[in-house]
Amino acid sequence: MAWVRNMVRLAGAMALGMAGCAASAGTAEAARIVDNSPVIGTWINPRGSVAVETRPCGAALCGRVSWANAEAQQDAADAGVHPLIGTELLQDFHPAASGRWEGIIFVPDMGRRFQSIIAMQDGGRMRVSGCILGGLLCKSQIWRRM
Repeated sequence: MAWVRNMVRLAGAMALGMAGCAASAGTAEAARIVDNSPVIGTWINPRGSVAVETRPCGAALCGRVSWANAEAQQDAADAGVHPLIGTELLQDFHPAASGRWEGIIFVPDMGRRFQSIIAMQDGGRMRVSGCILGGLLCKSQIWRRM
């Protein structure tokens, strides 16, 4: 099973490398799109254990932990992430299509970053996916607006 873990690590590193090579639009138009996006706000994960506040950061979209329950904070601390509150989970997201964003997600309890996709479901829900293998394998959650 060690080879499976190594393949997942390699695939994750490759996905991050490819995402890092993508050119980001640093234009005023990109900043305007971020500022007016329905993705901006405070979102809570399906377990109700972590809240993330999304906001513009330059011409990109970012999201920091604004609240976390004790269990989530302990899980993150066990993985070497302390404090969890204030940690940037959503990093360098850019519009990819209508209602869809691509960037990097940091998973604190794993201490790892993954290629990620955010897709708006409606005004109160968004699907957040972490992916490997260039987006071929993804795990998703539905976050709801607080």
